[in-house]
Amino acid sequence: MDIFALLMWPIKWVIEAILVGFHTLWTAIGFSDGSGLTWVLSIVGLVLVIRSAMIPLTVRQILSSRKSLEVQPEIQRIQKKYKGKKDQFSREAMQRETMEAYKKAGTNPFASCLPLLVQMPIFLGLVQVLTDANQQKPGVGLLTLELATLFSESTLFGVVPLHMTMQAGFEQGSIPVIITAIVLTLIMVATQFYTQLQIMSKNQTPAMKESPMYKQQRILLYIIPVFLLVSAWLFPLGTMFYWLVSNIFTAVQQLIIINSLPTPGSEAALAREARMARKRQRMGLPAVEGADDEAATQAEIETKTQRQQPRSKKPKSERE
Repeated sequence: MDIFALLMWPIKWVIEAILVGFHTLWTAIGFSDGSGLTWVLSIVGLVLVIRSAMIPLTVRQILSSRKSLEVQPEIQRIQKKYKGKKDQFSREAMQRETMEAYKKAGTNPFASCLPLLVQMPIFLGLVQVLTDANQQKPGVGLLTLELATLFSESTLFGVVPLHMTMQAGFEQGSIPVIITAIVLTLIMVATQFYTQLQIMSKNQTPAMKESPMYKQQRILLYIIPVFLLVSAWLFPLGTMFYWLVSNIFTAVQQLIIINSLPTPGSEAALAREARMARKRQRMGLPAVEGADDEAATQAEIETKTQRQQPRSKKPKSERE
């Protein structure tokens, strides 16, 4: 066993355990153990478990990405300061000041890549598990030879084998496979593009949109769909279902985050403030949260500073 296989072994074992667990659940409910729908639902369950477990990491990545964009003006200032200086002392000073700027902002340039680094081994492990199952090979854990055979022979609606690729569909002239693969690909590309577009258009401040990182994200906005098109041509339909459900999960998750935890100063943040103001008005509260406290404080100050009428020191008989 090589070092790569040794590193992937625990990942594949966990993937097989979740996949087989959901397959057992759907079978106990009444689904056929060899049905493609049963395996698709098991893959959906696998996605939900993995992505739900990664929610804290995803939120951390979003906050880190936001901080990385916010610190870009300072990074540009540092780069401008050392522009044209090629000596080793200047390069070390620029690198040191750059890392200090990231540290002060509470992030680092690699924090936003962490969820991707975690997801890639999981995706590679799934590809290996499904590839072995398509070849009727037992897995490293709970995916027995019997289950692997059931998966390799399973079809969706009796006409779409999950082990086939779009490429194989065109080579064999299988219209159901071609249509299914094209529909899955279009939804995958659309959800990926929509998710990234929402982040870039609604959840970034005008200052962030002027940073080099924003320009790189705009390039990725169009490069990633091309990558998905190429991948969809080569990956089996079972793997494409995993990718599709994962993209939909990401899209829903981003909508929730943008609506509930938007970047301050962004279009999404202004929209949220407007929604909260309307909600408070419907409840009979001030449009601006905290206005009651401010008004009470101001009234208290005015009361304390109000000039009191001086009391007369004359005897009562003289005042009468």
